[in-house]
Amino acid sequence: MSKKRIMTILALILVCAAILIFPLMTIHDSEFGGADGAAEEVIAQIDPTYEPWAENIWAPPGGETESLLFCLQAALGSVVLGFGFGYLVARKKYRGEETA
Repeated sequence: MSKKRIMTILALILVCAAILIFPLMTIHDSEFGGADGAAEEVIAQIDPTYEPWAENIWAPPGGETESLLFCLQAALGSVVLGFGFGYLVARKKYRGEETA
């Protein structure tokens, strides 16, 4: 790999690290809530007597675990989509070479 490419990769890694670290260092006493909690609050305002008709089978032991599981789900979905798109592109490419 060329030195320019390595420097570009390092610069991008530093930018990603800055994007991750800056909010953690500047925003104090914040609570990261999801759409589930916001929806629950809105439903409680609209109909205070509403009771959910389903319960969780398993509740993760903390917000960090829930975030980790969400990230793993997103990563798995990205891998599946990436593999699918790569397969389709490669299939088209190699199918074109066979007929040539």
